[in-house]
Amino acid sequence: MQIFDCEQNSTEWHLARLGIPTASEFSTVLAKGEGKTRKTYMLKLAGELITGEPQESYTNAHMERGKQMEEEARDAYSLIKNIDPVRVGFVRSGDTGCSPDSLIGEDGGLEIKTALPHIQIERLLKGTLPPEHRAQVQGSIWICERKWWDFVSYCPKLPPLIIRVPRDDGYIATLAGAVKAFNEELAETVATIRAYGKSKEAA
Repeated sequence: MQIFDCEQNSTEWHLARLGIPTASEFSTVLAKGEGKTRKTYMLKLAGELITGEPQESYTNAHMERGKQMEEEARDAYSLIKNIDPVRVGFVRSGDTGCSPDSLIGEDGGLEIKTALPHIQIERLLKGTLPPEHRAQVQGSIWICERKWWDFVSYCPKLPPLIIRVPRDDGYIATLAGAVKAFNEELAETVATIRAYGKSKEAA
């Protein structure tokens, strides 16, 4: 495991994660069959590996709003839990990695999601980890070699939702298998394109 102490979205951060599947996209990696989203993600990573250049990342207004509120959410979490989260840029383990919102002590980590009011209310009523974030949270636990992860859903003027998620080794084993298969397919794709380029030059 290698920890990159850099600003997220910086040049160093982009280079650290270049060409590898990351926890934020593990739900895409787990997609069954020949899912278009999974294939598109693989092709983007192949492009990064072949060109050596990071792909431009997509952002929208809600995502930008989330980035602006993340610090506020971290401060609220720190106050409620009376702990000091440690910010890191990127954690890499072999040919995969993640960008934790913080690491907590020796055993834990933090994932912050900001939400619009109606989504926050729904999450508070359910009081559980939203299933769409399970792969990212368990993936971060796996990559960072942790025992638990706190999931925080935050919306100003509403109570924060804090869920402590324990390590699920069974799920992680399934996830690790899917990531391994994905990386094998990715390597084959890169090899095919590189060979294609060489065959064209020879012709």
